[in-house]
Amino acid sequence: MRHKRLLLVGDNPFHGISHLSQARAVSRGKDLTDPEYAAQLVGTSLDNGADGFMFTVSETTLSILRILREGGGSPSLELHAIVPYAYEFVRMAVHAGGVPGLAKRLGRQIVLSGNARAVVNGVRGVIGNDPPSLLRSYLWYELFRLRSAAGKRAKLASIMLHEVVTDMALALDMRWLIETHVAFMLGQHIKPGFETRNFPYLVRKLEQWGIDFCRVTIAAPFNPIGFQMCPSREACEEALRRIPETEVIAFSILAAGYTKPAEAAAYVAGLPALRGVAVGVSKEQHALETFRLLGDQLRT
Repeated sequence: MRHKRLLLVGDNPFHGISHLSQARAVSRGKDLTDPEYAAQLVGTSLDNGADGFMFTVSETTLSILRILREGGGSPSLELHAIVPYAYEFVRMAVHAGGVPGLAKRLGRQIVLSGNARAVVNGVRGVIGNDPPSLLRSYLWYELFRLRSAAGKRAKLASIMLHEVVTDMALALDMRWLIETHVAFMLGQHIKPGFETRNFPYLVRKLEQWGIDFCRVTIAAPFNPIGFQMCPSREACEEALRRIPETEVIAFSILAAGYTKPAEAAAYVAGLPALRGVAVGVSKEQHALETFRLLGDQLRT
């Protein structure tokens, strides 16, 4: 059975991020980091074929969700969240005096959120030196923030671990972290997921650990020139063919601007196992043209 391809708005431009260079990010202008303007671009994308929004959970993206909700939003808007926002945590650690300071600040935020489940799991984790309980505490906290911003009726399709966490867990063989995340999200009726820059290795480890590929979402780079596709484009394509039942979402399809939209669309259209793509947009015309083109290429 052929599945409808998901078309998602990516959030990198809204954080002032370019995978090509910081100078390129700055050249896009300050408007992109304004949640009002960003929400407008998401709305334009939805009007021209996008199905949802894939984003890291930060104050910027939570503000975008609030604006979309207050404006009526779209009841069918799919949200694919990524946690944590690693860059925000690094900045917090610098200002808080390193990792211990970061832990204290995050602990205070969890307590102040008033989410009882997050607090209980956090206390249990600290007292019992129980890492899975600490992870569940953090996930309850992020889930609380998401639902508060997007509204209880929002279609929260998946919550993925950020590539920094995913790839660290793979490198350190942290099976407990992967399994705790999967079990927690399935318990909330949300699809667990993983963002990665090591797609073939992630597939091998999930196979080894017995994770059901039908029940997870994976986000990874896919583009015609192999940009960020580790260890190679061929290896990533082969791993993709092995798991056709998995919801795999491609990002970096434009290879930071090295690939034209038409070429990128033709490439991902030739990978039938891909279930969706996420593309960042920086201007209204860009949003209109990009999602119309992707819709024409991927849904015909």
